[in-house]
Amino acid sequence: MAAQEQEQVFAKCARRLIPFMMLLYVTNYLDRVNVGFAALTMNKDLGFSATVYGFAASIFFVSYALFQIPATVMLERFGARRTVFGIMLAWGACSAANAFIREPTGFYVLRFLLGVAESGFFPGIILYLTFWFPREYRARFTATFMMAIPFSSVFGSPVSGLILGMEGIGGFHGWQWLFLIEGLPACALAFAVLKFLPDGPKDADFLSDAEKQAVAARLAVEKAPARLLLGRQREQLLELVDDEQ
Repeated sequence: MAAQEQEQVFAKCARRLIPFMMLLYVTNYLDRVNVGFAALTMNKDLGFSATVYGFAASIFFVSYALFQIPATVMLERFGARRTVFGIMLAWGACSAANAFIREPTGFYVLRFLLGVAESGFFPGIILYLTFWFPREYRARFTATFMMAIPFSSVFGSPVSGLILGMEGIGGFHGWQWLFLIEGLPACALAFAVLKFLPDGPKDADFLSDAEKQAVAARLAVEKAPARLLLGRQREQLLELVDDEQ
């Protein structure tokens, strides 16, 4: 396949995948930072001190850092669809459950679990991009995907402020509505992942057989030098072992 045709195939993959992945990341980022908006009224309503809030906010990053590698291994082993589905369902449920906290221990546990749930999303998506795009395309599309962060701030800040204004509706505080409204979309999008996020090019119903082969062939060319290098290193290691014997 000619270079121009390959360009069109990878552009087609990007049009199909990147906007949806950005939507997932916007949802992810909102669920990560909404505790800061909730704290404007939640701490007073629950009697949480600055120490309680600070510890709960920081414990998220402890579990987030600890579980990134195991979660990424799961994506490669079980496939993107099932892994991202589980990640989103878990983080949406944990985020929404914050609406019902009453004491510090529950707050700590939910923030820790939210970090566990979200830990595999970003590194998993970066790994997922390697299943679809060669190196020269990945930088461009990763940058496009990362645009979800400023977009989530532009979109999320005013929306969070409006939700906090729902104080008293249905007997809930505004911060409770915030956790519910911004947590449940992740659960809904988890099921959309099963339809719109194939495990890889070979499973993509939006690509023809020729396009799938073109993607696989281009990625194989990129991986070949790495396999060759590993093979040489293995041979050198075996030679060293033989010499020692």
